[in-house]
Amino acid sequence: MSSLHVISNKIPVCQLACKTAFDGLTLREKRYAHFISRASFEGGLIVLLQTSSESAPVFLLLQQIFTAESVESLRGRKPISDDEFQSFLVYASAVFTNMGNYKSFGDSKMIPGLSKESFRALVESSVAYTQCRETIDSLWAACADPMYSLESRDRELAFPPKGKTSYYSVNCTQDDAEFIQGFLTEKGISPYNTRLFKSEKGEYEIRIASVAKTASPFGSNDKMASRVGDDEYKGKRVRITRGDYSELLERVAENLRKASECAANENEKSMLEYYVRSFETGSIDDHKDGSRYWIKDKGPIIETYIGFIESYRDPFGVRGEFEGFVAMVNKEMSRKFENLVASAEKFLPLLPWPRAYEKDVFLKPDFTSLDVLSFGGSGIPAGINIPNYNDIRGNEGFKNVSLGNVLAARADDKRVSFLEDDDAKLYVELKSSAFEVQVGLHELMGHGSGKHFQKKENGELNFDVDTVRHTETNEKITSFYGPHDTWDSKFTVVASSYEECRAECVGIYMCLSEEILKIFGYEGQAADDIIYVNWLLMVRAGVVGLEFFSPETKIWRQAHMQARYVILQVLLEAGEGLVDVRVGEDEEGKPDIVIRLDRSKIGTVGKKAVGDFLRKLQVYKSTADVESGTSMYNRYSSVNEHWLKCREIVLAKKQPRPMFVQANTKLQSSGEVELLEYSASVEGIVESFAQRFPRYDSALESLWKNR
Repeated sequence: MSSLHVISNKIPVCQLACKTAFDGLTLREKRYAHFISRASFEGGLIVLLQTSSESAPVFLLLQQIFTAESVESLRGRKPISDDEFQSFLVYASAVFTNMGNYKSFGDSKMIPGLSKESFRALVESSVAYTQCRETIDSLWAACADPMYSLESRDRELAFPPKGKTSYYSVNCTQDDAEFIQGFLTEKGISPYNTRLFKSEKGEYEIRIASVAKTASPFGSNDKMASRVGDDEYKGKRVRITRGDYSELLERVAENLRKASECAANENEKSMLEYYVRSFETGSIDDHKDGSRYWIKDKGPIIETYIGFIESYRDPFGVRGEFEGFVAMVNKEMSRKFENLVASAEKFLPLLPWPRAYEKDVFLKPDFTSLDVLSFGGSGIPAGINIPNYNDIRGNEGFKNVSLGNVLAARADDKRVSFLEDDDAKLYVELKSSAFEVQVGLHELMGHGSGKHFQKKENGELNFDVDTVRHTETNEKITSFYGPHDTWDSKFTVVASSYEECRAECVGIYMCLSEEILKIFGYEGQAADDIIYVNWLLMVRAGVVGLEFFSPETKIWRQAHMQARYVILQVLLEAGEGLVDVRVGEDEEGKPDIVIRLDRSKIGTVGKKAVGDFLRKLQVYKSTADVESGTSMYNRYSSVNEHWLKCREIVLAKKQPRPMFVQANTKLQSSGEVELLEYSASVEGIVESFAQRFPRYDSALESLWKNR
């Protein structure tokens, strides 16, 4: 069991290269990027408190050690073996890059690859231990046992007793989350920036993230002051409080205020003003207003977004994890995406659902390729479609972001499991190019497409109930979203993976268009190869995604990988030899898997299978048909004995997912901004965090102890 939770000492580390883009910025732009970078990283510390009870003390312990001396200094005095010391560095780097002791991609626990005794011996040999023994002993006492625990409840993030989560108190269940969601929907309060706690008496506390703790110092701008206090819902007492993560959010707000002084235009200034107000008061409505100004800020040189964004790690699927990023536009790649956006309205009718299920007006988004300078949070995606507020995305607009230097850093596959030699060679050659196409279509036409049938506050429907028919039954539409319903609040647990599956299906379906591939520069045989590798990527991901299924709890721990497994099952169900996944033996006589995809049937059998499935996904989503959509999705998500055996092979042959080392920026006394880069190694990651957070964080300690 422990081998599944120990990070390999051979884990690759990739540098998130951004120097060329950063050097091309003006001084004002560099200062703007610096302050938003600081805001993103300071806010990223919130993730420690959102992940597990021990994540913060583990981080604080490591921070004490590495800010007191260099890695080489610690190495020179180590009382443990070289392999154990390397395991210590790997574990520290994993905690830093995941902002906690659970993997951001997969939600499974990470434990050190050296014994508790060796870990303790190394801690006691450090300079930090001689300087602040009492603090380190206190941190060690708090985190040592939970850091190593692999009790069933500790192995992954989930509702107890199947796992653990810091979004809820340990006595909260999914039923409690559903109950409180009803209260929040009735009151028109977003759960994005909240946590839920239940007392021994069965009373509930909803904690809102904000700088303000009780009475508001923000006057008439405070939309949340009147929400704070006691209430009752269906016979249960519900108390709304705020001030969660207060000290960290104050640091976020302070840096955003400084960034505002360097903003390029009024849209950026207004955007930051509303973000600050949101973090100060806890108002998601203010964050939505900031997002509206962000949408209006077309084609910025410096792109950014920050807040409680993605709900992947909430086991109920409605509470957002904090993240923030700042990046520079890659103009050459962005031109391709601009051409795709310009033609999007022409391509949307190719999607396999009736016009009535598409947005009334396609709001052309900004779509840019970015080189990330800083990404604060638990992990770094390859692409983003935001904001996640459906009313804004559907009625006002959105932006698509492809993170170019992240894609480039992930493209260096040397070994490819489960593919025959010719396929493996083509896969390595074209993976980056094919994934670039997939990310573009996934974000723009995947997350950016489709309509929600909804009742407005005045009782009106946003569709013609007399003429629009259900595509699967040909009957009138009888289910839809209420005025305060959202996609997440209706589909909850399944929402994130279901939506990622829909977007992935759009990507592989739309990449069959010759005209779309021409936009990316592919024609003829080159286009055929891109299509083949893109579909091969999806099929292989469906197999290797089995790593992220937990047989003990029957829970999928990663939304995207569940989505890809579902797509694999759809393609296998299509039959006619489209996809073949066989279990056999490798050259050493060990169990192996061989994946075959019939290139000649992608455009026929494959297109029909994905099109039919995609239509159902959209129809159930549009009509808020939770029962039908969830039932269908869970059926394809199920893992039988055959696939459990395949999972064992996947685990035996799995390769560690790379970690990223990010640059820092330093504001000089002259006002200039220096870019600090680090080696692509675990030593580089450790050094970057020691310089990113150079002092012991007493505010983080206080928030952890008073959680």
